[in-house]
Amino acid sequence: MKEALRPAFVSLLVFTVLLGVVYPLFMDGIAAVLFPHQATGSLIRDKDGHVAGSELIGQPFDNPAYFWSRPTAEANYDASNSVATNAGQSAFIDDKGHLGPNPTLTKNAKDRIDALLAADPDNKAPVPVDLVTASASGLDPDISPEAAYYQVGRVARLRGQPEAAVRALVDDHVEGRTFGVLGEPRVNVLLLNRALDAKFGSAKPNG
Repeated sequence: MKEALRPAFVSLLVFTVLLGVVYPLFMDGIAAVLFPHQATGSLIRDKDGHVAGSELIGQPFDNPAYFWSRPTAEANYDASNSVATNAGQSAFIDDKGHLGPNPTLTKNAKDRIDALLAADPDNKAPVPVDLVTASASGLDPDISPEAAYYQVGRVARLRGQPEAAVRALVDDHVEGRTFGVLGEPRVNVLLLNRALDAKFGSAKPNG
């Protein structure tokens, strides 16, 4: 029995140390050297070194003088509680047995559309879908270029700037598909809003 248990125990100990300690530390070291920004969470810091957010995690921008992020699901932009609503267009059966849109999804979308229209009542353009629906994680840091351009008029008006100047800022922050083929063009909201402040100054708290 001892002859059988001893090599098993030694193997367990060796591979625990090797794969549970040495390998992770080795990979962390490589990542820190080759990709220091990404290895620390892609954090964005202000001039004083304070963390303003991460390029990878969405955050709320309630002030209408800023570009608004894609809505969170039920996580309230809490990265430790990423969650989706699971409310789909054809995943709800009512009390009569009819299959159709989940009423929660419909209500949330309507409330978000109403909030967008209230903030910019003169905007008659169709509301981009990603401004009224949450992503699977509820933490998407990006919006579509269409969603960013939809908000240009409101942001420009509240900041007293020409729409062309704000639109040019959006143009500069449109990121193409990864490697030219993966995903869709996108705009990182945090980076766009920081560039907005850098160019035009911070917005007043009430917009």
